[in-house]
Amino acid sequence: MSTIAEKIDAKDLSKKFPRSPREKVAGYVVAGRTLDKCRAAIAGTLGEYHYDCPLDRLFFDFTGIDSVKFQEFVATGADDAEVAAWIEQNSKQTEKREIIQWNNDLRFKRINEMPIELQEFLEGYIDEFIAPKGKTVYYWFDVYDIEEERI
Repeated sequence: MSTIAEKIDAKDLSKKFPRSPREKVAGYVVAGRTLDKCRAAIAGTLGEYHYDCPLDRLFFDFTGIDSVKFQEFVATGADDAEVAAWIEQNSKQTEKREIIQWNNDLRFKRINEMPIELQEFLEGYIDEFIAPKGKTVYYWFDVYDIEEERI
């Protein structure tokens, strides 16, 4: 008998990392990571991660996709290609240039370009979890990729 995690191909995020926020699904950065966390939330394998967190909200707010409806569709067992098609059908964003601009804004966002509340949080977070590894954060997404050992 298969488990929910197997049906929806959910990663156990207590043992593995979700995708980098740089990895795209349906042409959107953040979407792959959001999808991994959504599947893990459904399967109960989210670990310390959070689905529908502020990073996920950036994706949902930009596309106009409801996070609950997204989760309901993902729970059907849809694979990445099916989820990508669903995102394309349900996103309010249809202009390729707007999507590219949004992707690049996030992909190359520096800490000093973020709201001061996030800068304040990241100041301590980077000192505690990133800097001891001897890595330099150039862009916001570096925080995820350094911590999750991709760079």
